[in-house]
Amino acid sequence: MTKVILISQVPLPFSNIGSWTTLYKNYIREEHLIDFIVCPEPKVKWDNVGYSCVVNDLITRVQVKASKNIYLGYFKALRKIFKKEEKYIIQIVDNYGIVAPLTNFLNQTGMRQQVYLQFFYHGFSPFYGDLRYRFFFDTIDEMVVLTNDSYKAHKSYYTVLPTRFSVLYNGIDTTRFFPVSATEKLKLKTKKQVADKTVFVWCSQNRPKKGLHLILDAWKRIYKNRRDIVLWVIGCEIKATQDGVEYLGRIPNDALPQYFQASDCYLFPTLCHEGFGLSLIEALHCGNYCIVSAIGGVPEVMQYGKLGRLIENPHFVTAWEKAILDFIENRREDIRIDSDLYSSKSWNIGMNEIITNAKITLNS
Repeated sequence: MTKVILISQVPLPFSNIGSWTTLYKNYIREEHLIDFIVCPEPKVKWDNVGYSCVVNDLITRVQVKASKNIYLGYFKALRKIFKKEEKYIIQIVDNYGIVAPLTNFLNQTGMRQQVYLQFFYHGFSPFYGDLRYRFFFDTIDEMVVLTNDSYKAHKSYYTVLPTRFSVLYNGIDTTRFFPVSATEKLKLKTKKQVADKTVFVWCSQNRPKKGLHLILDAWKRIYKNRRDIVLWVIGCEIKATQDGVEYLGRIPNDALPQYFQASDCYLFPTLCHEGFGLSLIEALHCGNYCIVSAIGGVPEVMQYGKLGRLIENPHFVTAWEKAILDFIENRREDIRIDSDLYSSKSWNIGMNEIITNAKITLNS
């Protein structure tokens, strides 16, 4: 019999907002195929999955220091699960560091041939740039990426790529993020005192690679002649006041849908190779027209322009200025997406398929 183990560096369920932890939260509460979670002790536990928690007692800390193996506690937790007569699929999420010591542990315990290693990568570009990549891809059994374009980037970058690949699009809870009627939208706008405005929204942490500075620069130029617009900045505190810009700070995840439902256009000016922005598809599902950087996995998410506007030169402030003005003057409200596209439901189905295929491979 094959068991599935998820290894997590954070306690699950995770108390803070996180993309992949939210995906697993939505998955575990439905019909899932995870048997055990190996993670630090959480405050509460899901009651429909087994746990083997990482102990951080004095003995373990001394052993970690002596062995210089920071993952020793994880391997102790795995030993409590392993049975010689069973096979296991082990899922790792974005933790490159654990792969080599985990492989050594599996070899030492004689379990390597009974384990199928799945590595879930939530970035976009190839991670390793030197010969270490050969060991990594020789070691894992499957890499699961967020888009087909990410797979193509890996295939083009590496001359040897000896592992299986799968693609699993991110998914959100579409029972919370969905478009509202024109009447309800007006009510939300009225409540937020923007009934007479075209509302743009940007949502992220304010780091240079997220591109807010470009939007604010473009906004100064536009707002001189257009006072019927407002920009909501969500996720960061005010740096400096600017006409037509409202800093809303961090908004609880439960309250976020109503802001997207009240807004008209979502701006996603990323300047890095994003894997698959959750906030982007949340806004998209709430009926926003999206103007986005054509970088990384974003074009594929936007179906190469079918679901919104791609900015081919996102480092140019004028490109954002023109795109925003074009939306103001030529409003597009005809883009609607299927409720199952990029949904937690479709993610759950995809995850189950990936696990089922791994079981077939492991037992063949």
